Amino acid sequence: MDRKRVVITGMGTINALGHSINAYWQGLISGTSGIRRISGFDASGLPCQIGGEVLDFDVLDYMDRKSARRVSRSTQFAVAAARQALDNANLPYPMTEPERAGVIVGTAVAGVDHILDGNQVFLEKGYSRLKPYQVPSGIPNIPAFAIAREFQCLGPNNTSPTACAAGTQAIGEGAELIRRGAADIVITAGTEAIVVPLVIGTFCVIRALPFNYNDRPEKASRPFNIDREGFVLSEGSAALILESLDHALDRGAHIYAEVLGHSSSSDGYDLVAMRPDGSGAVRAMRWALQDAGVLPGEVDYINAHGTSTHLNDKTETLAIKSLFGEGAYNVPVGSTKSMMGHAMGASGALEAVACTLVINHGIIPPTINYENPDPECDLYYVPNEAIQHKVDIVLSNSFGLGGQNACLVLKRYDGEN
Repeated sequence: MDRKRVVITGMGTINALGHSINAYWQGLISGTSGIRRISGFDASGLPCQIGGEVLDFDVLDYMDRKSARRVSRSTQFAVAAARQALDNANLPYPMTEPERAGVIVGTAVAGVDHILDGNQVFLEKGYSRLKPYQVPSGIPNIPAFAIAREFQCLGPNNTSPTACAAGTQAIGEGAELIRRGAADIVITAGTEAIVVPLVIGTFCVIRALPFNYNDRPEKASRPFNIDREGFVLSEGSAALILESLDHALDRGAHIYAEVLGHSSSSDGYDLVAMRPDGSGAVRAMRWALQDAGVLPGEVDYINAHGTSTHLNDKTETLAIKSLFGEGAYNVPVGSTKSMMGHAMGASGALEAVACTLVINHGIIPPTINYENPDPECDLYYVPNEAIQHKVDIVLSNSFGLGGQNACLVLKRYDGEN
């Protein structure tokens, strides 16, 4: 039986560049950095004092007060992004056919902020002062639960907790649900709220974050530069509405792009470092293209994982060259993390939204702060300014802690049923 085609019909986001798809897109194509000095807590005792915080977020624009108080910041972000995406897709909620609507959310640590806050209360004031939902609201599946409850999506429900690959993998798994006929609509999302002392401190200890940009945070995320020092942690969420093509056409939906292929692979190598030869990343990219029925030479743009760490940028460049050969020098490779920082489990979904917008607008956002090229990173990284470029097929890469690799292939919808 032929598998069902999967299309994107709605998008929403809350992130460091803004609280809407338009604000996000305008920030990306203008090369605006969302990285600032941390304001959510006193970071003065940390070597890295910067992050991509979401500012001026009012959860009551998206959830009632009681529901919002019972969930973590990452869950609040996810519900907000999902509501935007459903509105953008012109879908009603509660769902018309609840059992045919699914939810898959990617996150690395979900409500770690709620659990850490609860632990502090417990240590200082004892168990009787804990909130009843302190720990349950922090577990990884709660963003998916909250979306399902809020919009009455009673079909398949799952969570992808695969670190930095989670958002991308959630979209791929959502597409699989539709391909095999288990759902007509799937809300897919990535969400994270990790600009918190413990997470920043932990990555400082392993020297994964930049230490020398606290006075110029907008310069800190500098993928593919010889002087890159590490990634910058950020937060936020992005949601995409996936539908079967038949379902979208039947209701007259606007189609932004088609999800053509996806894959995942494991490095089986190290807790935090990529396998140096890039073979795990190569497998994920190759399998995603094979799933999509696309040759490397047909790819018009690669949204790189592009974290700004010494090992990732070098290894990802090597992996792209290994798979694409000499053709690697002909395809634009960009890192939106140069502006957004690294939102861990949310990053893949944020980047999928960016890729979808690239296809629709014919503009590729820049890799900002590209000032001192690394000789080992010698591809075309769309330096510093956006370019106009017709894009039909995009490959988006996400390579996570634990050697978790995930890739997504998106295509311009050709109008054919």
